[in-house]
Amino acid sequence: MGKNDFLTPKAIANRIKAKGLQKLRWYCQMCQKQCRDENGFKCHCMSESHQRQMQIFGQNSDRIVSGYSEEFERNFLDLMKRSHRFSRVAATVVYNEFIHDRHHVHMNSTQWATLTEFIKYLGRTGKCKVEETPKGWFITYIDRDSETIFKEKMKNKRLKLDMVEEEKQEKEIQKQIEKAEQFIKPLESEDNENKVVPKELNLESGVKIGFSLGAGNVSKGEKGESSNAARLVFEEEENEKRRKKSESKENGGRKNALEELMREEEKAKERSNRKDYWLCEGIVVKVMSKALASKGYYKQKGVVRKVIDRYVGETEMLESKHVLRVDQEELETVIPQIGGVVRIVNGAYRGSNARLLGVDTEKFCAKVQIEKGAYDGRVLKAIEYEDICKVA
Repeated sequence: MGKNDFLTPKAIANRIKAKGLQKLRWYCQMCQKQCRDENGFKCHCMSESHQRQMQIFGQNSDRIVSGYSEEFERNFLDLMKRSHRFSRVAATVVYNEFIHDRHHVHMNSTQWATLTEFIKYLGRTGKCKVEETPKGWFITYIDRDSETIFKEKMKNKRLKLDMVEEEKQEKEIQKQIEKAEQFIKPLESEDNENKVVPKELNLESGVKIGFSLGAGNVSKGEKGESSNAARLVFEEEENEKRRKKSESKENGGRKNALEELMREEEKAKERSNRKDYWLCEGIVVKVMSKALASKGYYKQKGVVRKVIDRYVGETEMLESKHVLRVDQEELETVIPQIGGVVRIVNGAYRGSNARLLGVDTEKFCAKVQIEKGAYDGRVLKAIEYEDICKVA
């Protein structure tokens, strides 16, 4: 067996040493060779093969550096897209994952001397959202994939169609209300014409009205006059009572018709706005996922910063400021104190902001008053906890 054969102890030891990651400063990008120590790197730089590669580099250095820079940027963004597509993460975490590959393009062969310069470059070019914090640089990948853009356009299109359908329903309901008012107006005019004008009872001087409860010695003339006067008085009273009853019935019928129209309107809006998804941006939610209990997020509150595909919320925790992607099945709405502002996240008045007036703990519902918009001032006496959520 030769001195440097494949199965000699020295060759095996060398392979074991070279198996793991070595220091990046002892890596030659042009030769793609990793040296184990400073002495080995010095010997490599003095070798003929390295000198030939450096001659090639000297002929067109800018082109080679730009090529390595483009490859480094492309591989870094591919890693971000695969591993941290929808999350805000520290730049050092991503870089440590990137250099796990032994044969990656090293930073010292690119146009950027430090990781900070590279992160600032990504922020300037709009490829990532960059934030500087006391804990270091944080980046968020900006997805510009054609498929994602197409999905976003389709989502916006569906939202516009939903808005158009709601406007059509509101216009139809408004037409029904106008028809009902036109139908009620002629009834009111007929009632005004049929009203009995009260007349004064003018009695001649000396004439008295009497009531005969038994047989007496009264003359026939006096009997006739007194009975006629009494009949007039009672007829006027009966007419007045009938008039009041008819007015009350008309007002009640008018109110019933309007109430019926309002109930139909609410039912139609409930059918159109009741969805199986309720997440929206800017609300405070509580994480109820027991899988996240080991990391300390169970029953912790956060603010929904972004909604992904309707059912997943990108939530920023209030205490730790960490950003999590959690499904709505593992989230719960938060009810503020009485007087606080809530958003109606499901049902007939979906998307409206309201003021919390009271809470019924027995029936698990709340009383709210809508603020702003077309339904400003309307009070909802019993809305379920799941349909309202605190506004951040």
